Amino acid sequence: MALEITDSTFEELVLKSEVPVLVDFWAIWCGPCRTVGPIVDEVAVDFEGKAVVGKVDVDNNQQVSQDYGIRNIPTLLIFKGGEVVDKIVGVAPKELIAEKLAAHM
Repeated sequence: MALEITDSTFEELVLKSEVPVLVDFWAIWCGPCRTVGPIVDEVAVDFEGKAVVGKVDVDNNQQVSQDYGIRNIPTLLIFKGGEVVDKIVGVAPKELIAEKLAAHM
């Protein structure tokens, strides 16, 4: 299961992480987000111990969403060393998400 990441925990969980981090920016009312959500949870299980996988609810965490220019959801950002190293916008298959995350291990 993916971690819940908030404005207040973003720096600690994402920017200071020693391992790559996949962040799913989503909202409860977003249909495509509900499609991607379970995929992200599966990726979290697959990469447990190797990467951090989390979700940011854009309605409740507007600061971090604004800081990273999130305009469309779902948007998946991959961070390494505190920097964005990859991005996926919209619905994507598990294989693509896992492949992109694995590329930054």
